[in-house]
Amino acid sequence: MLTFIGLGLFDEKDISVKGLEAVQNADMVFAEFYTSVLMGTTIERLEELYGKKVRILSREDVEQYPGWIDHAKEKNIVFLTGGDTMVSTTHVDLRLRAQDAGIGTELIHGASISSAVCGLSGLQNYRFGKASTIPHPYTSSRGRTIVSETPYDTIKMNMEKDMHTLIFLDIDKKKGYMTVNQALELLLEVEGRRAEGIMDNTIAVGIARAGSPEPSVKAGYVNKLKEHDFGGPLHIVVIPAALHFIEAEALVKLAGAPPEIMYSTED
Repeated sequence: MLTFIGLGLFDEKDISVKGLEAVQNADMVFAEFYTSVLMGTTIERLEELYGKKVRILSREDVEQYPGWIDHAKEKNIVFLTGGDTMVSTTHVDLRLRAQDAGIGTELIHGASISSAVCGLSGLQNYRFGKASTIPHPYTSSRGRTIVSETPYDTIKMNMEKDMHTLIFLDIDKKKGYMTVNQALELLLEVEGRRAEGIMDNTIAVGIARAGSPEPSVKAGYVNKLKEHDFGGPLHIVVIPAALHFIEAEALVKLAGAPPEIMYSTED
């Protein structure tokens, strides 16, 4: 049996009781922390709570050479990830590989950043469109710095459909954790080239350390919000579409948005 367990958002205590019992009853425990990271804990603290050795897998172990799942043919194996399990396509692929190998699977869900963003900001969950990720810029073979325009296009598409955009921020071993500030600067850079007005007079919401005792939640116009200090990682950004009056009130009262946004809302 291969059991996929979502660990939640911040530390070792976010795991569900069902998930904790499954880990403690497992023969082997594997985890990956390249798609998401629990910033409020360490591997040592996880192992202390579980009473089990946690084997950390690399991206290659999960995506290219997942031979470790063969252990699940004869043993109870658990696979741990931050947030909720199956949110990443990589995890779905693993489950399909297990099924093809005749291995039974089970899912134990954890808190997801997708729902936490709604709770922290007051934005309504059914109004979100396609999500996107802002990667760190990279240098081309010709020495040019390349900034992805895909997130900008996703925001534009969602705005045309009057839907909010959730934007995940890059985690890179060398470049580190992208911040809200860096993400907004990159969106403004694309706006500067394309001049389509997507980021003009636009409200954004930045959230840091969701699930921690002291998350940072701040909304404001992009040009001002990019100067706000959100503190340590992990960060995430939302670009809302037109706001319902309850959403606008929530952003003002819960996220410190400019009060004038309450006078330009949808019913």
